[in-house]
Amino acid sequence: MSSTIQPADLGFFSALASAGSLSAAARELGITTPAVSKHLAQMESRVGVALVNRTTRRMSMTPEGDLYLEHARRILSEIDDMEALLGVSREVPKGLLRVNATLGFGRSHVAPLISRFARKHPQVAVQLQLSVNPPALTEDSFDVCIRFGVPPDARVIARRIAPNRRLLCAAPAYLAKHGTPKVPNDLVRHNCIGIRQGEEAYGVWRLTSGRGKHVKTEAIKTRGNLATNDGEIAVNWALEGHGVLMRAEWDIERYLRNGRLLQVLPQYHTPDADIHAVYPQHHHMAARVRAFVDFMALSFTQQAATSKV
Repeated sequence: MSSTIQPADLGFFSALASAGSLSAAARELGITTPAVSKHLAQMESRVGVALVNRTTRRMSMTPEGDLYLEHARRILSEIDDMEALLGVSREVPKGLLRVNATLGFGRSHVAPLISRFARKHPQVAVQLQLSVNPPALTEDSFDVCIRFGVPPDARVIARRIAPNRRLLCAAPAYLAKHGTPKVPNDLVRHNCIGIRQGEEAYGVWRLTSGRGKHVKTEAIKTRGNLATNDGEIAVNWALEGHGVLMRAEWDIERYLRNGRLLQVLPQYHTPDADIHAVYPQHHHMAARVRAFVDFMALSFTQQAATSKV
């Protein structure tokens, strides 16, 4: 008795979904369109449900087709991982790559790089999910997570792909009207724009001065009439002169260069927010993971070099 789901079906269906139509899949697979239609019909007959809604010009997945595709791509990725671990992989990045990043940074920096990565590695199917609160590192929901700061979990690999600092800033118009803070405690008298993200303490800004034995860190409880969980919105509020903002250098650097924002209390240091690519140890051998992390690291290095020119 033949199996309901055959191994060859998995790669066929993944290619069909990526192509977007029967004719495009035929060109991709090097077979005729009737052959693609026949293979799909045989698959649907074996599983007993429709996997694809067909029209004359396009197709779409049924709910069962979406479920089939999700599992097929995960299985294909696991096969790639096994080949890599056994040393039989041809080291061509391929398969499903699940990436997680924060909302603002993911939208402005990670998504454009994924577009370039996908063109360079067409055999990799990338799924990007943006979230306010990053998933637990112990979960296996993603292959790579882009994080700020060093992850505390030793069970994952964290590769630093770019340096990053948190800086205090405000619009020139705001500082002209309300004055420029001279010491950290001055911030309590200013309108501070709040950002609620991750597990960080909300509304507490830690500023450090001095070195060695003379290091001093002050925890300032800030106040303000505006708060959000979206970093891009917070930056726009700062640009519009609503108050003082603490934000990652990567997000405000261009505004500091063109003078739309001015750094506040530059002699004090806030906690670093270096950018890391974090992934489970068992994904280290996967060619698609290594290729993506290498690509991200190189791209961020090139961006940083360009911005300093």
